[in-house]
Amino acid sequence: MRAAIFSENGGPEVIQIAEVEAPEPGPGEVRIAVRATSLNHLDLWARRGLPFAIPMPHIGGSDVAGVVDALGMGVEEGAGGVLIGTRVVVDPSLNYEWYQGSSRGPSIEDKPFSVLGEHTQGGLAEYFIAPVGNLLEIPDTVSFETAAAAGLTFVTAWRALFGRGDLKPGESVLVTGASGGVSTAAIQIAKLSGARVYALTSGPANVERVEALGADVVYDRLEVDFSREVWRATAKRGVDLIVDSVGEPLWEGCLRSLAVGGRIVSYGGTAGPAVTSDVRAIFWKQLSILGSTMGAPEDFRRVMTLVFEGRLEPVIQEVLPLDEARRAHELLEAGEVFGKLVLVP
Repeated sequence: MRAAIFSENGGPEVIQIAEVEAPEPGPGEVRIAVRATSLNHLDLWARRGLPFAIPMPHIGGSDVAGVVDALGMGVEEGAGGVLIGTRVVVDPSLNYEWYQGSSRGPSIEDKPFSVLGEHTQGGLAEYFIAPVGNLLEIPDTVSFETAAAAGLTFVTAWRALFGRGDLKPGESVLVTGASGGVSTAAIQIAKLSGARVYALTSGPANVERVEALGADVVYDRLEVDFSREVWRATAKRGVDLIVDSVGEPLWEGCLRSLAVGGRIVSYGGTAGPAVTSDVRAIFWKQLSILGSTMGAPEDFRRVMTLVFEGRLEPVIQEVLPLDEARRAHELLEAGEVFGKLVLVP
């Protein structure tokens, strides 16, 4: 099969299109003939080099949609099982209960949380292996491209807003990095829940695009001090919740933008991981700082149902052939993508 693969860490130049052996499904697994895979910042981090080992040579791609092609041992076909030819999208999370845990929390005795396409070989290829329990059937009315663009980003946004941020109808939320895949999802989900949405992006073109997604107020971070503007717009109150993927350069401004009792949920650090905080603002305003990563299987199914119903829609900037995987990495790394890039074999 053809795959976008790299054998060493580095820049986009390490990605090659190569012929590799098609994988075979193991017990409890299925093989999927890939129809669409979307790119995430996770793919950039894996390519550059993570603080833990990933299988090398490596095929990236965690957001995968396609057709069931082969069944592993123990996976039944037909009634009560999986039909060959079923259109499916894949939940990329493995062992998410490690995060949810028991009262004692995760331990080394539990199977650790991992991600398909990061800790395993991914879907930037013609075939992909996934556990049968991670499959969700795609309605005929939904394209493979839409399903692949929604999975990881929408479940991450859902978990950040509700599972960690505890967003309530009528509250206010600020979404940073608003042109990214998770952020464009978060804006739509927050609006659907009845929140007032503030968003932060860069450049007039992106401001218009974010407004079109439904954000109530959009700031161009290149033109204004967003924390001052939020303060003014909220009559010196601040927002109830911030979901942030940017990290270092926006962190202090985010803390200033929160209301008393406000919450900030971090789910990424695309512009730098080393944040600093004025602890006086944290204790005086009784702020909560929370982390969030992806989401549980029930979150995935809940939010993907909303996508299938047309109530949420992933933003796709461009659909590219698999042969252009290197270019896709270059575009995402340069910050030139609004929403998602989708690759098709």
